[in-house]
Amino acid sequence: MAGRLAAVPEESMDCSTAAYPPRSNYRDWIRTVAVSGQPIRSPFSHSQSGHSVSSYSSNSGASYSYPSNNSGCSSGSPLPAAAADFGIPELKTIAGQMVSDGYTQRMVQAAFDYGGGPDHAVEIRFFEIAPLPAFDHALESWFLELDVAWVLQIRQGHGSQWQLGLQDNSGSSLQDLVQRWIRGLTVSFFSLVELLSIRHEMTSVLRFGETSISKMLIFVDAIVPALKAEEDLRALLDMYICVRKAMENSEKHPELVYLSLTPTLSVYVNMLKGAIASSTGKVKTRIEDDDSWAIEIPRGRGEVDRNTRWFADCLVSLDEADIGQSHCELLDYMINLLLRKSELCSDSSLRYLFLLNNTRFVKEMIDQRCVLTDGWIPLFAYRSYIDCYLDVSWGHVLSSIQKPNNSPGPLQRWINTSSLAKFESAFNKTYQVQKFWKVPDPRLRYELRRAITQRVVSSYRDYLKEHPELAEHISRRNSTPEVLEEMLGQLFEG
Repeated sequence: MAGRLAAVPEESMDCSTAAYPPRSNYRDWIRTVAVSGQPIRSPFSHSQSGHSVSSYSSNSGASYSYPSNNSGCSSGSPLPAAAADFGIPELKTIAGQMVSDGYTQRMVQAAFDYGGGPDHAVEIRFFEIAPLPAFDHALESWFLELDVAWVLQIRQGHGSQWQLGLQDNSGSSLQDLVQRWIRGLTVSFFSLVELLSIRHEMTSVLRFGETSISKMLIFVDAIVPALKAEEDLRALLDMYICVRKAMENSEKHPELVYLSLTPTLSVYVNMLKGAIASSTGKVKTRIEDDDSWAIEIPRGRGEVDRNTRWFADCLVSLDEADIGQSHCELLDYMINLLLRKSELCSDSSLRYLFLLNNTRFVKEMIDQRCVLTDGWIPLFAYRSYIDCYLDVSWGHVLSSIQKPNNSPGPLQRWINTSSLAKFESAFNKTYQVQKFWKVPDPRLRYELRRAITQRVVSSYRDYLKEHPELAEHISRRNSTPEVLEEMLGQLFEG
């Protein structure tokens, strides 16, 4: 990437050029870095227009689309490597390049070119006095290059409420602004670390870096009260991860001790952690009370519910953020919730198919994203769903050929023939009802087909071996075990 910055001019250090360093293409480079986790798609909104900045207020809303219930069980591809580590390696490289090119140093010098040098600012911390005009101009240029100039427009509103005045960004989505903020804060932080490591004009760098990062953190104060807890969990998680990583890195650099940066970042880490905890609680409440369960479940065919998809998204994202919540507790909550909501199914067979589809979806999503540990759901509970499904769906089919028959002679043969007819009728009726039910996960589909075949067809074969006189009947009716097994192989395709 260094090659693309080779054209950045080296300027003389006189006041006329240093006060206004030219814009380069660092901003374009910064914009290419992926920093966010996997999107969390809300089940409570149908449009995909996104959050506009103009709607940021205490009653603002968000709209993210959710996957259709007709979609498959896949949860999407794994995160790109840059997103998985929040782009820190590449953003750190950009910060280093900016220092190597002398760009960051020129920005610092521009901030102190008028109204006193860096010695004048040694004791100035966190806006104890108003910054000098040159300082303001330099900070604006610096934030513009970091793609976060709009952060400087944040102002304190009425009373204790923070408002965002971002008219120039009215078309930007919440997630877009959060990602730009993450990139800007990360580059600013590592630029500061780089300059302090080479001991470049320490007092000026400390003042400039402290003000820059403090201004950036005001965004957290402004945005947290404005977020809708359910839809904006991804934004909270992304900001939390960014600030926490900055805090962890600040602890590794002793030269930052002069800034007391770690305690400041720690305050914001705790603030965001509290907002996430509150958001998680509200997520549980809202998903409990969502009216769509009562509509979608009876109308569906045991498929993966959109609420399940969303909750699984939240669960995986919380794990990626590593905020110390008990994921086992959240998983237990989700399994119990699905068990309760499954009672909305009017058909008992469909109820257990719903439980199998939805719990399997969560497991596959977790496994695919390589998070959490085994044992996310008790094995006995998962197996019990299969056993219960077999009992309620196919138990009555088998019951017609499992009754003890002790009658002699012709009567026995008539009973056996009648039992065979009942078995065939019950089998075909169950098969026709369930043929178009959907099991999206191919491994679960195979497992269910095999379980049905082992229980039903195996028992049927045993029954026919005990009553060879029925061979002519099954051949004439085309109901041999092989034919039934082939039919069962077509179940659950949707």
